[in-house]
Amino acid sequence: MPIGKPPHDRPPLRQRTFARRMRASLTQAEKRLWWELRHRIELKDTHFRRQLAIGPYIADFCCLGCRLVIEADGGQHYSDEAERRDGERSRLLAEHGFEVLRFTNTTILTDMDSVIATIVAAVSRKLSGMSAGVSRNHLK
Repeated sequence: MPIGKPPHDRPPLRQRTFARRMRASLTQAEKRLWWELRHRIELKDTHFRRQLAIGPYIADFCCLGCRLVIEADGGQHYSDEAERRDGERSRLLAEHGFEVLRFTNTTILTDMDSVIATIVAAVSRKLSGMSAGVSRNHLK
């Protein structure tokens, strides 16, 4: 599936199966961020999905409405090879209009307020360019 195709165009079965398996086995940081995205942020006209297939990639979290991808990076992302792959992935997604925010698992687990503030700022910036709004009272 080309990057940026509408979500109703189904990715290959292998990728859907892998995404389903990933949704069933979230890391502790992913579970916490998923809860925060669903319960602490009031975002008008947005909807976050988890483990969403986008082209050849599976995004940890994605808001298609504002074309924002959020990645929770564990220790496996800190080798030179992994950083190169992550950079290529982010570049490809950016070419198709997606902004990619990356947070370490440690940051998610220890500084959630900063993570939420960064996400809200990105969503607000993206939506303001689309003439949509973000609730002023974004934190519950």
